[in-house]
Amino acid sequence: MTMNDPLANVYSHILNCEKKGKEFCIIKPISKLIKQNIKLLQDNGYIGPTKEIKNGMGDIIEIKLMGNINKCGVIKPRHAIKKNGFERFEKRFLPAKDFGFLIISTPKGIITHIEAKKHNIGGKLLAYCY
Repeated sequence: MTMNDPLANVYSHILNCEKKGKEFCIIKPISKLIKQNIKLLQDNGYIGPTKEIKNGMGDIIEIKLMGNINKCGVIKPRHAIKKNGFERFEKRFLPAKDFGFLIISTPKGIITHIEAKKHNIGGKLLAYCY
């Protein structure tokens, strides 16, 4: 299996496990970017607790699914977004206002578009979830 975009593989695997009704989802390999995206999903109540398993050959994360994800995925290409340009992408990727969130890579780290609006900063779009 080729891995051109590990982040996209993570989101599609989580969504597939969610649709099948599985209780747990195993993610491997993992990186800092993947960990931060999973933490944002967890902080916003879309997934349950996670457990990192170190095995010496590309660690594994086990995620408890709660059935809260309707759709999630990465945004390709990774558009640059200005601090006042979120609305256009919210309309494109989210089904309704204040429903779900965009994940953005900013100078302050990887955060949701809601936090980016509060801090008044832009960045690059990574993913969405609702």
